Amino acid sequence: MGSINFKKLESLLLNNGKTFYSLRKDKVVGTETIKKLQQGYGFIDTRTIANLCEYLDCQPGDLMEYVPDEK
Repeated sequence: MGSINFKKLESLLLNNGKTFYSLRKDKVVGTETIKKLQQGYGFIDTRTIANLCEYLDCQPGDLMEYVPDEK
């Protein structure tokens, strides 16, 4: 089974003049969630995705992508 990564989020933040620190400072997500987003481990719930989409005025696909396992 593949995985979901949030590498697109970093680019989206930069394009909007934001940083991961902005997400915490503006109380969009907490510190532990930011670590998960940056390091690509753990689970991110749909409320968090909705908060990010509202904050960045985007769609979920703008934040993340599915990466299949290499065979």
